[in-house]
Amino acid sequence: MRIAPQAEDEQGKLWNGAAGRAWVETRDVLEGMFRPLEELLVQAVFDAAASRVLDIGCGTGATTFAAARTLGPQGHCTGIDISEPMIAAARARAEREGRPASFICADAQTYPFTPASFDMIISRLGVMFFADPGRAFANLRRAARPGAALRLIVWRGAAENPFMTTAEQAAKPLLPNLPARRPDAPGQFGFADRTRVESILEDGGWDKIAIEPVDAALSFPVSELTRYVSWLGPVGVMLQGMQEPLRTRVIETVCGAFDRYIHGNEIRFTAACWMVAARAPAEAAHG
Repeated sequence: MRIAPQAEDEQGKLWNGAAGRAWVETRDVLEGMFRPLEELLVQAVFDAAASRVLDIGCGTGATTFAAARTLGPQGHCTGIDISEPMIAAARARAEREGRPASFICADAQTYPFTPASFDMIISRLGVMFFADPGRAFANLRRAARPGAALRLIVWRGAAENPFMTTAEQAAKPLLPNLPARRPDAPGQFGFADRTRVESILEDGGWDKIAIEPVDAALSFPVSELTRYVSWLGPVGVMLQGMQEPLRTRVIETVCGAFDRYIHGNEIRFTAACWMVAARAPAEAAHG
């Protein structure tokens, strides 16, 4: 089903506004927290012996840089993201540290990639936000060489990821206008339905599809909890424009709800994800 352009506009506004700013502001926390997922993708790149890799929804570039290091001087990793703030941060880091990676600020649904230019496509939690995932994966398949590997890590459902909705549950009494999550809509849990993901990939021209559960132990310092709560997720987006004293009250209430995840000086939780694998057909048509 083709999604209305309004959905694309919503994602563009979100990631070039509040959500994009939040990821830039907290990128050190997020990069450390998501490193176990990054390592799974880097291992997949190594196992595939890839040389030209595309990282979808690359954000500030952590996975792009990690893949580029694995590829070595003979390979290259390109990151693409719709968020100008995040791509600017990634490019600045690449220049500052001399990282062997390049970045495109564009929508991977429609970007005119050179046909058959990548032998592997990866994403760490970056593909669930497509307004039209069917169109997106058809476009990515055209960018893939025949036989190219696809490896994606996406969230499973909200019920299996209670940590990720803790802030919303705690904030609801104080924020009655907090937007509700919509099943199958672009968003964090947009790829929770395994059957739907299989259908999207099949319609996009991918084959050899395999979807397996991954449960990863993630953590970040307790000292970063207030910053995490203040910026990230639906509550963090609302807090960016909120006035005192309500802002402080919400932060205190929400931080208290995370007590059960505190272990010593760390916040620890399990990320319930899917590892999605597929391949571009060996005789792929790139028209």
